[in-house]
Amino acid sequence: DYHQKVHVILDGAGYHRSLLVKDWAEVVNIKLHYLPPYSPNLNPIERMWKLMNEHARNNRYFSNSREFRDAISEFFSHTLPEIVGSLTSRINDNFQVLKSVS
Repeated sequence: DYHQKVHVILDGAGYHRSLLVKDWAEVVNIKLHYLPPYSPNLNPIERMWKLMNEHARNNRYFSNSREFRDAISEFFSHTLPEIVGSLTSRINDNFQVLKSVS
């Protein structure tokens, strides 16, 4: 029995838009809101992936999957705690309104 509506914000991935997800959300009283396509600035996890790429794998060659996993683990266990304060400076609301093409 679900009385209070829950709002969930999702990106436009196909599996988020599947009929199964939409039907289930309706049954459990969840309102799905989709981010516009190509809008990584609205999705905080995209900033995290970008930061991880910059620190853990940018311009690096990994000879095996173990080296890759170690680099990612190093980022989350050591690098991220050191730079966490800089994350707020990466969040901004500098959006540009585009003119309609029609």
